[in-house]
Amino acid sequence: MDQLLSQLPDRIAEQVMTIAKQNEQRFNEYSDLIGNAGYKASEPNIINDAIVALSLGKNVLLKGPTGAGKTRLAELLSSIFNQPMHSINCSVDLDAEALLGSKTLTYDDNSKAHITFISGPVEKAMKQGHILYIDEINTAKAETLPILNGVLDYRRMVLNPFTGETVKAKEGFNVIAAINEGYVGTTPLNEALKNRFVVIEVPYLQGEELKEMLKEQSLLKDEALLNQFVALSADLISKVKDGQISEEGASTRSLLDACDLSVYIGPQRAIKRGIIDKLEDDREKAAVETIAETIFGR
Repeated sequence: MDQLLSQLPDRIAEQVMTIAKQNEQRFNEYSDLIGNAGYKASEPNIINDAIVALSLGKNVLLKGPTGAGKTRLAELLSSIFNQPMHSINCSVDLDAEALLGSKTLTYDDNSKAHITFISGPVEKAMKQGHILYIDEINTAKAETLPILNGVLDYRRMVLNPFTGETVKAKEGFNVIAAINEGYVGTTPLNEALKNRFVVIEVPYLQGEELKEMLKEQSLLKDEALLNQFVALSADLISKVKDGQISEEGASTRSLLDACDLSVYIGPQRAIKRGIIDKLEDDREKAAVETIAETIFGR
């Protein structure tokens, strides 16, 4: 944490430390919603710029390929600010109830029925001054997202149609969203929505940064094997850039799976289970298998 803060402008670093200290006192009962500090960045400016943007009350949009660590970065920011985080996993089925909450039937001690409103993640985050994390925001239906317009602009408010209440965000409320562009089932964000965010690119980790992350977060500790997995990742990313395999094939998440498995079943079988068999296209599978054979031998 100290190393991260030392790379920030003094004014921002002091502000972050003050916010984190205040939040530690305010949010003790929500400690289970505060993320961990497991994210490694390919370059320090990714984390620094996200911290600065959140410190200034900006919404942050993390843009990058699947498995690049966008959710882990959001958790790191939650940890840095000591701020609980409520998550929304977007899909075509996302509706207003999933965002704002819904009414349900509850019973008291006398078995008498009552209609109770259960707040959704948007309302919870706004009322408590927490972080709202919106994952894969561009998979939601276009007609659903306008609900968030007032939440994301200077008004920081939303009318809940289920209760008739106008919810205003408490001080400290922040929004982080993540987006994977060009995937099946995704649609481009309209400009009105995108303009409400500061956009930060989150690329795949490579080289020494990737090796350090694998060493810390996987079960694999063998230096030679770690170097081979870093080489595998570099070749996979190169194939993604050439359009020969999809971004799923170079996912850092899948690479971690393969590293963990390789401790017990050997690297090539681990790559098959952790990476290759997740792919749908036979040509992509063959391409990854060829790379693995070249690096790890038959």
